[in-house]
Formats: sequence, structure tokens, C-alpha cells
Amino acid sequence: MDARNLDVRRELAPGDALYPPALLDLSDPPERLYVRGDPEVLAAPGLAIVGTRRITPYGAAVTELAARIAVASGLTVISGGALGCDQCAGWEALRQDGKHIIVLGCGADVVYPRTSAPLIERALATGGAVVSLVPWGCDPRPYLFPRRNRVIAALARAVFVGEAGMPSGTFSTAEAADAIGREVLAVPGSIFSPNSRGSNYLIASGACCISDEEALEVAISRIFGTLRFSHGPATGPVEEDERVGRVISALVASPLRSDEVARLIGLDARGCMEFLGALVIEGRIEQLRDGRYAPTKEELHERTTFGHNRG
Repeated sequence: MDARNLDVRRELAPGDALYPPALLDLSDPPERLYVRGDPEVLAAPGLAIVGTRRITPYGAAVTELAARIAVASGLTVISGGALGCDQCAGWEALRQDGKHIIVLGCGADVVYPRTSAPLIERALATGGAVVSLVPWGCDPRPYLFPRRNRVIAALARAVFVGEAGMPSGTFSTAEAADAIGREVLAVPGSIFSPNSRGSNYLIASGACCISDEEALEVAISRIFGTLRFSHGPATGPVEEDERVGRVISALVASPLRSDEVARLIGLDARGCMEFLGALVIEGRIEQLRDGRYAPTKEELHERTTFGHNRG
């Protein structure tokens, strides 16, 4: 984008060419979107990274990890620009030469909190965007933040919660994501840490548990159909052992439908069914009653016994 247009202001409505189609998944899409920066980035595949304002070193580490993996996978990082996890994710995305979208609970030309000023400036300078639901110049209001969180959830294909206590405004983002079919990913923390009570609650309520770096890579591959460092769909040729290992690892993290497996390893529908059928015959996976595939009990025991060495 031309540097002279980095801070051009736009007002978008449903039906406009640049209005992000993902927002139409909301039951009541915003009638007007106020945007600074590049509006085209709003349609790019994005991972929302949110969490507590009172971030701990642990929360900062996992949030930065998520941002690094997102950028390495070709994703845009989306946040609310708040203190803590949001700003931590945004800065790390920019350090990795990624794009950042900031959705505010005030006018898109109003800097709130004040600490977000350098982040906003840098995000705009690197081809990102600042978005708001309310007109230019509007001050922040408490009722605007749940509405803001719905937009964060809708713009993203998944929401990553780095660290959250209870109560937490992060819950409104997670609930909005769940309501429109976006997946929620959460990192577990110590049961003795108040800062992780919310994250642990989300996992207990059905959020995908991100227990380590590999689990996050697998989740991103499954949801976005992209591999870390590939910046595109995983459609290239994959050696058979690597393909099997990737699929088994993904299924350990979460049962998948055949179409999700196909996207993960770059096969067409017929090829994927043949691939899955062979693994079923070998006793390594089984089809669940809802049609998804999961590792068999024997496969899980094998992985535990041999420390993931099986291909």
C-alpha cells in the first residue's frame, strides 16, 4: 500500500466491495465500519489473540509464541489493542514482519488506551488497519467493548486466548466466536494461578486445549489449511510417513472430518478417503459416530509407550 494512504479514513457498509464478508456471519452485522489503514487486510485469514490486561511472564510468552506461529503461517493477527495480551500479540506480530488489525471500543481515530499509540502507528505503517463500529472522535464507553469483541471474533477464523482470569472480558469474545462457529483455542495454566482460571474454564467448557507449540501448529493447520512457513494451503507433495505422522498428531489434538484431513495434507476427497481407510484397516484410527476420525485406543497407547516415535 502507498505510504501516503496509510492513514486514509474509510467508512464501509454491507454491500461495499471492501466490507469484510466475514462480518456477515454475525446475526446483526455492523451497518457501518470505520477503518484507518488498508481495508483489504480485513479479508485476509486472521487469528485473533486476546486475553488479560494483567499479563504475567507466562502469559506474555505464550501470547508471543502464538503471534510468531500465526505470522509464520501467513496469518494476520487481530486484537483489541488493550494492555496485556492484546498489545503483546500485536507487537510480536509486527516484529515478525506480519500484519496487525486493531479493533477499538472507541472511534478509530481515538487512541485508547494511550499506551497503544505506538502500536497503532506501527500497525498502520506496515499495512495493517484500525477498525471501529462508532463514528470518528467517539470516546470509549463500557457498552462498546462487548460489541467490539464480536467484531474481533468475526474477523478471525479462530480466537486464541493466551491468559485470562475470572471474570474476564475475554469471555465475551470467546462466546461471540462460539456463536458464529469460530473455534476457541486456549492455553492451560496452573490451577493455583488466578490469571489462568478463565483460560482453564474455557478449556473445561470445550475450547481446544493448546498444550504446547506443536498443538498450536496442528490447530492452525487444521483450521486454516496452511503450514507454518508455507504461507499457503498445504497442497504440495508430502512423504507418506510425514503425512501419516501429521494426521495422527492432528487427530490426537482433536477428531477431524475427512474434509479437514484432506485440507491438512493436500489430498482430494477420493484420495483422502483411501488414505483414511488404510489407517482404519491398520487399526490406527477409527471413525466416530458423528463421522469424524480419531486415533484408536491402541494407537494412543502405542504413542504413550514409544514416546511419539511411531510414524
